[in-house]
Amino acid sequence: MKMKKYMGLAAALMAAVMAMTGCGGTGETAENTYRIGIVQQSEHGSLDAATEGFMDKLTELLGEENVTFDLKNAQGEQTNSTTIATKFVSDGVDLIMANGTTALQSAAVATGDIPIIGASVSDYITAGVVDSNEAPGRNVTGVSDLAEISEQIDVLLQFCQEDTKVAVVYCSAEPNSAYQAKLAEEHLQELDRDYAVYTAADSNDIQAVMTKVVSDCGAVYIPTDNTFASNMEIVKNITLPAGVPSFAGAEPMCRIGALATLSISYYDLGVKAAEMAYEILVNGADPAEMPIEFVSEGITPKYNGDMAAALHVEIPEGMEALETVE
Repeated sequence: MKMKKYMGLAAALMAAVMAMTGCGGTGETAENTYRIGIVQQSEHGSLDAATEGFMDKLTELLGEENVTFDLKNAQGEQTNSTTIATKFVSDGVDLIMANGTTALQSAAVATGDIPIIGASVSDYITAGVVDSNEAPGRNVTGVSDLAEISEQIDVLLQFCQEDTKVAVVYCSAEPNSAYQAKLAEEHLQELDRDYAVYTAADSNDIQAVMTKVVSDCGAVYIPTDNTFASNMEIVKNITLPAGVPSFAGAEPMCRIGALATLSISYYDLGVKAAEMAYEILVNGADPAEMPIEFVSEGITPKYNGDMAAALHVEIPEGMEALETVE
């Protein structure tokens, strides 16, 4: 009888130990530790800032000891995004943060169960990953980096004459860029402005496309396009000698090779994505019921002082110079 009693106590003790250590769990232990997979579409300033903001804020919210990040960069290749997302699913991460449109699309294809937070994505509906911005209806939600396109165009036009022909330029492989370009076209049509649309299939096309652009047009609009963002040095090396002002959809793009931008903070965008992730992980929020969020504060027209000086342009009233980054 004593032997049976001791065996029963041992079994109970073992069960208690297993419960305390989280054995048989699905990613969250009794100490509430979480594994987060981050797939970043490519390496450039905007996406880097969004990832940094996300990791900083989620670490603050959860505690450094309670969260681990597996950060992978797809280097601009959708096949890499797919491989990374598939690996995250097989690893059983608790949540995927997909930074960039093709990264998000790959993650959405890889899993319909693991929560996915998107970042640096302009339009989730165009990307095909949600049913609507108000009610995503799937395991995907996130934060949009879309500033009002009409306002972006209006900033550029402050540097143009009435008869200046505007080039709308983007990478045809990026659906969110095509969406922004369409909105830009609509606004230019409403204003009865002369414009033309140019597309690059990939980074190898940019030099030839931009050379054509500056021979045809007197100003350039480039949306938040990841391919062009990674190649703004090429854009600058063509537009600057031609004396053609350019507008970029993101501040890091402007810092490298554009005259002006309507600036949102990608770091703040990452912070907002982290707050959404926290609601899912800790408070049990359902991504399908979490509306797509937008960064609505601190959107400011800014100019690149070096580009302005080289182009000999007059700065419109109310526009701020980009801060110097050491």
